[in-house]
Amino acid sequence: MSTSTLLVAHSIPPPTLTRLAREWLAEDTPNFDPAGVCVGSEEVEARLLCKTPHTILAGSPFFTAVFTEVGCTVDWIYQEGAEIGADDVTLTAVVRGPARCLLLGERPALNCLARASGIASRCSQLREIAKTSGWHGEVAGTRKTTPGFRLVEKYAMLVGGVSMHRQDLSAMVMLKDNHVWASGSITEAVKAARLVCGFSSKIEVECCSVEEGREAAAAGADVVMLDNFQPQELHIAACALKNEFPTLLIEASGGVTPENIALYFSSHVDIISLGCITQGCPIADFSLKVQNSSANSTSSQVEVSSSPSPLHTVCLEAIRKSFSMAKPNSSQFLPWQQPKLDAA
Repeated sequence: MSTSTLLVAHSIPPPTLTRLAREWLAEDTPNFDPAGVCVGSEEVEARLLCKTPHTILAGSPFFTAVFTEVGCTVDWIYQEGAEIGADDVTLTAVVRGPARCLLLGERPALNCLARASGIASRCSQLREIAKTSGWHGEVAGTRKTTPGFRLVEKYAMLVGGVSMHRQDLSAMVMLKDNHVWASGSITEAVKAARLVCGFSSKIEVECCSVEEGREAAAAGADVVMLDNFQPQELHIAACALKNEFPTLLIEASGGVTPENIALYFSSHVDIISLGCITQGCPIADFSLKVQNSSANSTSSQVEVSSSPSPLHTVCLEAIRKSFSMAKPNSSQFLPWQQPKLDAA
């Protein structure tokens, strides 16, 4: 488990978890849930299975928030940040609640867990490489995240034990090549940025040569990113800049992968950032299996009466009619908020 994992989970405000869970559920089920008629509201139990050995579990707060929103409970067997065992299939948690509600939350919850755990597992791998090599610096992510899903992916980086880097454009100033070209020079770009951000934000400048790095440092940049340098070139440039500007932070980025990151380690390099932490990162394979409600039932995972009740017949007919008409107003109750029907 990475350090302070429990505190990492506490960094997400509960209202944020609730808001995200509602957005994901509404995206997946904006109106009717026809399949909910098939299973009804019988209380069921589902087992969360991890099918990727040695996965670092990440995203459990989001998973739990989704199921809480639909009236289900989650009992975790593994804690956030733990490494799930070497078995091909490992029982990770148990979810309980009304069948139709549990199935409403299934896909949004699994999406969060699979993505976050995949990222955390890659981050843990990178952190272990750095630790084994004795490197003193920080492995970091980037802003190359999935639109609308950044909070989950940045959180997963923390669980995996690496730095998030800046969370967004407001968190730190990074002047890239386009900023410099539009401003006229590195010096002018740094000067203009400092007038706005003041003392409370660091300024980082993307540089393609030692000369650009010197100009950025002399202009007052706090961090110089040496972009797309080959490892040997990086070490020479970083050493030269550190000798001239001892307090300058040096970041290496561009072309770094889990396979070659060790080549970039240097006592003069403080940060190594990798876009592959989020882009092209494999997910962890999780599935949710509803258990048979009867030991004698083998035809389905949820026992359903072979003769539909009158209420089910009425609901099915109503759904058929609704889908032959215009799309219903999206301001209606969401499926998990529908008032209960009285069978009498």
